[in-house]
Amino acid sequence: MSVVRLRHDKVTLALHALRESPPLRPGEAQAGRALLLLHGRGERSPARVPASHAGWPGSIWALDFTGHGESTVPCGGGYTAELLMADADAALARLGTATVVGRGLGAYVALLLAGARPRAVRGAILCDGAGLAGGGPRPVTPSIAAPAEARSGPPDPYALVDLARDVRPPDYATSFVRQASQLSGLERPLSICAVERPDWLAAVVEEPCVERTTLAEALAHYALVG
Repeated sequence: MSVVRLRHDKVTLALHALRESPPLRPGEAQAGRALLLLHGRGERSPARVPASHAGWPGSIWALDFTGHGESTVPCGGGYTAELLMADADAALARLGTATVVGRGLGAYVALLLAGARPRAVRGAILCDGAGLAGGGPRPVTPSIAAPAEARSGPPDPYALVDLARDVRPPDYATSFVRQASQLSGLERPLSICAVERPDWLAAVVEEPCVERTTLAEALAHYALVG
C-alpha cells in the first residue's frame, strides 16, 4: 500500500492508496472514479480494501485525518469537523473527483464535503461509526478540556476530546444537503446507511434528495453515476 503525503497548512496528511487503478493502454478509458474512505473519531485508515468495497470499479483511497493514523499530530488541540473537512478537501483536490464513504465522524465530514464541493463529490455515503453524534445540536457551557492522559502518538487525545463536543445543529447539516442537491447535478447526492440517528442525521434523512439504503446498494448506484 503506497501513501501520498499532502501538505495542508502546517499539517502533513497521509492519503493511502488501498487500490490504485491499473495503468491505462493508449485510448483506454479509466474504469471508474476514485472512492475516498473517511474514518471515524479516534480511528485510522484501513490497511487494505474492506471486503464490502472490493467491487468498486475504480481506485480506492483512504485519508488519515489530522491527529489520526500517519497524519501530523499538532500541538494544543482545537479540532472541529470543519478542520477535518479541509483535510478531506485536500485529498479531493488530489483525486479530482470521488465518491466519498464516511463512517461515524467521517460520515459528518462527508456530508460537509458534499455540500462544499458538490461538483467534485459524486455521491456521499454516510455509515455508522465512532463519533457520528458529535456533541449534540447545541453548544454546552464553555470550558477548556484537557485529556486525562498525555501521549505523543495518534490518535491525538485532544482530538478525542474536542470532536466528542463538536456542535452539530440540524439546520446547519441540512444546509449542506441542499447545496449538494442544488449544485451537484445528482438526483441523489447522499445515501444514508447509518442506523444511529443523532439529531443532525435525523434532519438530513428527511430531505427529498437523500436515500436510506444499504452500503452495497449505494456503492453500486454511485459506480454508475457520471
